Amino acid sequence: MSERRSAREILALLSDAGSRAEIPRAGRRQRPDGPLGWRGYDASRERAAERTGEEESVVSAVADVDGTRAVLIVFEFGFLGGSLGERTGDRLEAAYGYAREHRLPVVPLIATGGSRMQEGMIALTQLQRVARQSALTREAGLPQIAVLRDPTTGGGWATLGAGADVVLALPGAQVGFAGSRVRPPDADPAAYTAEAQVAAGSADAVVDPAELKKVLGSWLRLLSREPRTRPGTPARHGAPAGVVAEAAPVPGALGSGGLPATGWDAVRRARAPGRPRAQAYLDAYFTHRLAISGDRCGGSDPDGMLCGFGERDGRTVAFAAQTGVATRPAGYRTAARLIRLADRLGIPVLTLVDTPGAASDAEAERQGAGAAIAEVFGAVAAARVPLTTLVVGEGGSGGALALAAPGNTWATPDSYFSVIAPELAAAILKRPPREVEATAGQLRIRPQDLVELGVVRGVVGHADRPPPEVTSPAPPG
Repeated sequence: MSERRSAREILALLSDAGSRAEIPRAGRRQRPDGPLGWRGYDASRERAAERTGEEESVVSAVADVDGTRAVLIVFEFGFLGGSLGERTGDRLEAAYGYAREHRLPVVPLIATGGSRMQEGMIALTQLQRVARQSALTREAGLPQIAVLRDPTTGGGWATLGAGADVVLALPGAQVGFAGSRVRPPDADPAAYTAEAQVAAGSADAVVDPAELKKVLGSWLRLLSREPRTRPGTPARHGAPAGVVAEAAPVPGALGSGGLPATGWDAVRRARAPGRPRAQAYLDAYFTHRLAISGDRCGGSDPDGMLCGFGERDGRTVAFAAQTGVATRPAGYRTAARLIRLADRLGIPVLTLVDTPGAASDAEAERQGAGAAIAEVFGAVAAARVPLTTLVVGEGGSGGALALAAPGNTWATPDSYFSVIAPELAAAILKRPPREVEATAGQLRIRPQDLVELGVVRGVVGHADRPPPEVTSPAPPG
């Protein structure tokens, strides 16, 4: 798919055969030459209409995308550069209203240079209308998946694009708040691309045009299923973490079956290079999954945190999984974003804990490590959907605990959970290195110790212990 295809060509390429119906057009009649009386504006619109066959810069339709119904809002860049004017705002408002009325996800496919100069501040204020419609749709529990075409700049990027739940982009698309004619002359063009926005954590993925319909359809299926459980009250420590419902089990331990004999043995097993990591657990659990990326604050942590949504037995489960390395602030913020989105959509969450601790270098502090960890603690504490945690490796201090579900955390035999790493605990207590192993035992960090202490509910993957359920935190019968 070319980034500069017409709006109707894009609709035809993404829509299943015979499923498309245009949403009734909305648009007020304007005064001659628009709200500012801009001389020649009527003639410009007429020429744009002749070139494109459209009366405005967006076309809205309801259609099936690879089997899932959605409202598609497609910008026509050929109509005055896809700019937003007063009548554009009317059409966008009508499309979002239709989506809420019919409980459908919204997919803006954006190609715009920004607000329409010939309508001045009237055009700019359309961004407030768009933001309001997006907020109402968010409150209604409906997903918004944006597709960034070439170009996506100005207010279109800052509202419809960056404000979506999931942001996909076409390769090489120009994406940025500043368009090419208004950015500084010495600005690096590479910073204003889809690829740069993914690297900066502002978009989730670059999608090949040939794969767009399939990928978009997968996202719509994952995020649009009516949840089996509706959000209830926020979870409380020691109480059920959500509403009891049918669910698929959390993956059992993929590593050794026996329990560690000592605290230091638990540490060695959790740190063993050959033990299963998050990728192996996610592969074993989900039929297929799609990732979100980035904290929407300028960062991403692809090496330390895997987040996204997957399918298990025909149901959608969100996941946030640490990978065994120190988690960066962007990783925590991405996990918080994932948990909040899943909570709003009524999707249960699975978290996998595996980190020696939060990154503690100077750069991590400059990036707001404490605030980022606080975001995750807050997202977990406020979650109304069921949240289940499996400790699969190292559980290092608050950087691990932040991701753990109060009252619904489980452990594998290849794991430990500690207030701090035994080496650091010994250092704090002014003990010599030879006492590190003894300190590990005193901390009682083995999985079986954690069960006895009431920190975790059970050890998964040994002695025929049944695995927990993602959406059923009630104690086993």
